[in-house]
Amino acid sequence: MTPEDLLLLEQVVSARRERTADGAIKSHPAWHDLDDAGRAAAFDETVRQRALERALDAAGQSSTIKAVLARLR
Repeated sequence: MTPEDLLLLEQVVSARRERTADGAIKSHPAWHDLDDAGRAAAFDETVRQRALERALDAAGQSSTIKAVLARLR
């Protein structure tokens, strides 16, 4: 992967997502700049990242789980 692809991958793997005015979650703009192989790599890396987050969290929650629970509360 090129340095540019690695930056896109890092951006896509983060749990942070923009929302529309009505609260719908938007895809990360970097997702659209990745090719099919980059998107597959992003998926694989996201799975690994969330597993690490769960392992390091006392409650076993990833950043995604925390974001969803915050919206529900």
